[in-house]
Amino acid sequence: MVRLLFVAFQAAVMVSPSQVPSQTQQAAPSTPAPGTPSAGSPQGVAGSAASPFGAQVQQGALNIVVVDPAHGGTDPGARGTGGMRESEIVLDFAIQVRRALELQGFQVVQTRQGNDNPSFDDRSATANAQRGAVFVTLHISSTGLPGTARVYVNSDLPPVANSNGMIPWDRAQAPFLGLSKTFGDLVQGFLTQRFKGSPDAAQTASVRQLRTTAAPAIAVEISSVTVEDRADLDRMAPGVADAIARGAAAFKPSYVVPRTPGALP
Repeated sequence: MVRLLFVAFQAAVMVSPSQVPSQTQQAAPSTPAPGTPSAGSPQGVAGSAASPFGAQVQQGALNIVVVDPAHGGTDPGARGTGGMRESEIVLDFAIQVRRALELQGFQVVQTRQGNDNPSFDDRSATANAQRGAVFVTLHISSTGLPGTARVYVNSDLPPVANSNGMIPWDRAQAPFLGLSKTFGDLVQGFLTQRFKGSPDAAQTASVRQLRTTAAPAIAVEISSVTVEDRADLDRMAPGVADAIARGAAAFKPSYVVPRTPGALP
């Protein structure tokens, strides 16, 4: 049996007062490349628009950030010099990300608090159970220029047709790709200000944690575990946390959720 996710009352959309997109944009793939229509683009004006599934929406409901320290438990992630483990470093980063987000007025939900390893579906389910949320998964890479940071959004997924709000679990991100790209670009912009050599815009990749998440979702990857001294990474944590928090705050006015109450997945 194909696992389905009910998202009719959670679908978030980007509202732009100066742009009234065509109907074809509502079913466009997520995380589009430049020139690709964004998924879930509404018809209407700021503050009131139609979701990809026809529900009425209202502005200003983003209040939760789900923070996902990647890996954990028997999965250490990338390993570096002196026994450094990605799973341990991102858990420490998550503490500072939480503090920075809370200072911006957000409620923070973490997918793990200690050295455990929730499944990909468990991590997505944590995000999908929230209303008015975005999802941020934290990674430390084994490649890339040390001292830089990159944001990834999921690569294009097949568009999801309106079927009473039911979409396949493994395509839950599809209606949110445009929003994810907007959120990712904002966070990347703040990261680039702090960490020279980082990209100017979010990049696309097939990130498993993002594919099954029914919310704007990004992966933040810091380089790298190849540094000789972990302190070099630890010094990046406050800047990464600040960039994520400021990016979420900047994204908040663009995020709207349905007015009509409905069942959570």
